[in-house]
Amino acid sequence: MQNYIIISAVFIWLLILTYILFKLKKHYFNLVSGTGKNKIDDILDSLINDKKNVELELQSLKKDLHESINKSNFFIRKVGVVRYNPFGRVGNDQSFVLSLLNSENSGLLINFIYTSDGLRVYTKKVTSGKGNDYRLSEEEEKAIKESS
Repeated sequence: MQNYIIISAVFIWLLILTYILFKLKKHYFNLVSGTGKNKIDDILDSLINDKKNVELELQSLKKDLHESINKSNFFIRKVGVVRYNPFGRVGNDQSFVLSLLNSENSGLLINFIYTSDGLRVYTKKVTSGKGNDYRLSEEEEKAIKESS
């Protein structure tokens, strides 16, 4: 009687192991069937190669992004406009100053002065918020502050 119990336990254990084996085999074939490859080693090797390629491409994209960010510091990022009346006469503020600056407050000021004779246009270079060759007027300094 005891032998029957041991043989029955071993038989049940074999059935359980067989079920697990068939389940694992079915899962393996489901994984492999969509790849066109027969061995899991080939699949893992291709995944590792793909990962390396993605990492190289990511490093290249990071480098390009940093270069673009560094170049963008020279682009016009700040624009300011201040209208004013240069002669204090009665009338509208038809003259104005336009500031075109990068992230470091360097760039160009364009001063449009409206007179009875016509329109006069003057430009000044600006570096770090200060005039290069000429002193900045109050309106030009306001235009730089407004653009920040």
